[in-house]
Amino acid sequence: MTIDPTKLDSLLGRALSDLSAGYGGVLISLGNKLGLYRAMAGQGPLSSTEVARKSECAERYVREWLNAQVAGGYVDYHPTSETYELTNEQALVLADETSPVFMPAAWQIPASMWFDEQKAAEAFRTGKGIPWGDHDARLHLGVAAFYGNAYQASLVGEWLPKLEGVTEKLTRGGRVADIGCGHGHSTVIMAKAFPESRFWGFDVHETSIAAARRNAEKAGVSDRVTFAVATATDYPSHDYDLLCFFDCLHDMGHPDRALQHAARTIAHDGSVMLVEPFAKDRVEDNINPVGRLYYCSSTTVCCAHAISEGGTHVLGNQAGEARLSHLARGNGFSTFRSVMQTPFNLVLEARR
Repeated sequence: MTIDPTKLDSLLGRALSDLSAGYGGVLISLGNKLGLYRAMAGQGPLSSTEVARKSECAERYVREWLNAQVAGGYVDYHPTSETYELTNEQALVLADETSPVFMPAAWQIPASMWFDEQKAAEAFRTGKGIPWGDHDARLHLGVAAFYGNAYQASLVGEWLPKLEGVTEKLTRGGRVADIGCGHGHSTVIMAKAFPESRFWGFDVHETSIAAARRNAEKAGVSDRVTFAVATATDYPSHDYDLLCFFDCLHDMGHPDRALQHAARTIAHDGSVMLVEPFAKDRVEDNINPVGRLYYCSSTTVCCAHAISEGGTHVLGNQAGEARLSHLARGNGFSTFRSVMQTPFNLVLEARR
């Protein structure tokens, strides 16, 4: 057996980097939950004692946490003064919970994947699925946080205006269905932006629907938003002007039936907005950090749920535009187009 030492060193370096990131993710989550990043945001250079005081945490733990952040590139260190600083860029990623690039809450997703490792192993051995609701609760919280801020930043101002006549309809007063709405963040964002319109959110996960109702109440839109437990093939028809699938069609065991039902329940000139994880159509074009992240979560979450539904399709979250277009055109829609792309999402429109 011949070993190329250069290739071996490169692979070991990658593995060590991944292991370091796994360790670091725990401390990023702690920093978020304990308010350590928020205590540093906008404060300039601080000593470990000052960070501990502002966050009401023990200094010795805080000092070691800070050194880990410096080693990971998430906090700057000033050797002369022995102080630590969270830059404006770092604050956007780590301290500002309203930022579209806020990341700490997303670490709840790999935490849930580790917690559910035995379930995933059993699924591999048996070929059985794992329903969304059977995962550790941190998965639901992490997914809601990971996508929620991106929707807040882009949905109303960038994505909806790209759809054919949708913004005008909703401004006048339209009907919108949000399928697989989860905690209802996307539904609530649209309801706040279009007070003349009515909104319905549907999801199979009762706990998520309960959270969505609380979010609507908190946002003051519960009089115009209805959340209910329903599948993608049995929610009621209201001749929707807009019907949305936010990062969920690929999770469904029968996306063909979901699209058929969507075609039956939208208005004659209505639109389906399909937001899916960003992916190219070929595996070799998805060899990058985002592709890896999505393939990993797809293995234990997305494919697992589709299989749990007895899926005739198990798309995975790297389905790509070509497969999605073929699926839509074969199940009730005559037009299908890409309206825009982001580093994390494909934004697509289907019309009858």
